Amino acid sequence: MTRSKITPNPPPPPRNPPAKTRRANPSSSRDSPRGPNVPSDRVARPASSHPSQPQPNPPQTSAVVKPLPAYKRIYPWASATLLGETSSVNSDRDILRLKKGDKEHLSFSKEHDDKVFVRPCPPGEPICTDDQGSDDAPFCFIYTTMFKKVKLRFPFTRFERELLTELDIAPAQLHPNSWAFVRAYQILCAHLGHPASVDVFLYLFEVKNPGDRPWVSFNGIAGRSILSIFQQSYKDWKGKFVHVCCNDQDPSLLDGFPLYWVNKGKKESSFRKGREPERMGGLDKDLCGFWKKVASSNVTLSTASIISFEFYESQLDFHIGLSLSLQVSLA
Repeated sequence: MTRSKITPNPPPPPRNPPAKTRRANPSSSRDSPRGPNVPSDRVARPASSHPSQPQPNPPQTSAVVKPLPAYKRIYPWASATLLGETSSVNSDRDILRLKKGDKEHLSFSKEHDDKVFVRPCPPGEPICTDDQGSDDAPFCFIYTTMFKKVKLRFPFTRFERELLTELDIAPAQLHPNSWAFVRAYQILCAHLGHPASVDVFLYLFEVKNPGDRPWVSFNGIAGRSILSIFQQSYKDWKGKFVHVCCNDQDPSLLDGFPLYWVNKGKKESSFRKGREPERMGGLDKDLCGFWKKVASSNVTLSTASIISFEFYESQLDFHIGLSLSLQVSLA
């Protein structure tokens, strides 16, 4: 029996034979990392992310933070309350936000804006800082409420400088309600044609510096009180203050009064009683007599109204004239 020769079957043709590749047109690959005819498994990786190439480390850009001075060591006399009184106005944006929407007479310094620098406070800087702990010297602290509500402006008047010097306090040491008394008294005197006198003012007000509160206050003396309190409960003013600095256009802007917080000691409370007219000059003595008549007639002028009407002569005249309806005058 003859065996037949078995011929093996030919191998089956390969499925999906690879297509002939061609070089991709660079213009067709503008929006894609690979050309339209390049298989996904042959996509070329960028050189910067190829695993075989080391990537350079990005440069380290850490901000240099200036350490805070040791304020407790610099000001050992300052209480914890004083050292803890820091400002939230810490950037130029905060300063611009304060100025936004101000009318001309509500601005930081009215026509003297070009002579005054108003700068933010460094974070953590307490209100008792002086030229030992700040790079802005000379400067003085001012609470922003003085500009916004009490309408305090720079440069200070002669009366304001003399009063701060007489009391030996910095501007920030005087409570906002007491600054309102100072402002209203000056507006009232200017309207009536009286000179603003420190002696007469301290005849109408006594000075109080309670030990548990750092700020100095004025109290109207019984029988001499002519101005009502500005705000019964003055809120939301602490922790919001700025640096006020001068420039070359007016280097004397901050002359004539204490700039920095003055240590008034650790007494529980201290008072300065009102002055008596016996030791005053003739004009100041007559002015004391005038205001004594006003107070004895139970006439109390609104501090808030006088400040708000400062630049509205007719309204100010009506308010003062109505209050002083008894028409008391200098003898």
